[in-house]
Amino acid sequence: MRAVIVDPPGSLRLAELPDPVPGPGEVVVRVAAAGVNRADVMQRQGKYPSPPGAPEHPGLEVSGWIEALGPGVTGWQVGEAVCALLAGGGYGEKVAVPVGQVLPVPQGVDVEDAAALPEVTCTVWSNVFTLAGLRPGELLLVHGGSSGIGTMAVQLAHQVGARVAVTAGSDDKLARCAELGADVLVNYRTQDFVERLRAVEPAGADVVLDVVGAPYLSRNLDVLATGGRLVVIATQGGTRAEVDLGLLMRKRISLHGTTLRARPAEEKAAVVASVRDHVWPLVVDGGVRPVVFDRFPLADAARAHEVLEGSSHVGKLLLTTGAQAPA
Repeated sequence: MRAVIVDPPGSLRLAELPDPVPGPGEVVVRVAAAGVNRADVMQRQGKYPSPPGAPEHPGLEVSGWIEALGPGVTGWQVGEAVCALLAGGGYGEKVAVPVGQVLPVPQGVDVEDAAALPEVTCTVWSNVFTLAGLRPGELLLVHGGSSGIGTMAVQLAHQVGARVAVTAGSDDKLARCAELGADVLVNYRTQDFVERLRAVEPAGADVVLDVVGAPYLSRNLDVLATGGRLVVIATQGGTRAEVDLGLLMRKRISLHGTTLRARPAEEKAAVVASVRDHVWPLVVDGGVRPVVFDRFPLADAARAHEVLEGSSHVGKLLLTTGAQAPA
């Protein structure tokens, strides 16, 4: 099969790799599309290698069709349209994946577009709703609201009846966030998000979903309401910062740091099952949709990374293989 590998370090190129063979409890997916994520960029840069046992080439989510079933797999059929959460290996024409990380393509969603769903839905649902416990009527602040994670967080929070504030770097991006359901819009280049949110909601935000890390830590604690929850899922701005423990204690703030990629397969399967139960009905109903900004042929993965790093996009970028549905 063709796959995109990191070679030399820092670069991507197309290569021929052996076709994957499904092990016990796995299926092989013939890939229609793969999502492009910042974790892939970090892997290309040598900062985020695949976990032990995962394919060494990038790619954390795909869509396509089941091509083969491994021993012990039941409940799925060859030819079924699926999408899947991966630990690696999505940048290829085929990939083996534990069956617990496979989801059916939701009714009404294009098979290629479904590649934009697994990573963002699993990340947002497990962190904002399962871990931080966002409830109807509460206020969620999403940093990077126009990103793939951000656009999904806005939609899901809106659907469950929460209020949503977002930060983004342009008025055009903020306008798109508003279309998806954001209530409070903050241009971080020209506005201070603490002042803006306090003007709208003096009590502060109940939950903050952060991808910036160290530079935002103190202000995130400032903007949180008493009993607020901060979830850090990326550290694009840095990893080290001081915490005012007194403020943390006085406001009874919960601080969480999580990643999804390196979790054990059984934990990922539990997240995927919860997403199927709670998020997939919203997708089928049309209240939540994949937001696809652009798509690139597999051979143009380097160009997709350039676009992602340029941050001009809203939503997700996809790599496509040209694969067709089985006859």
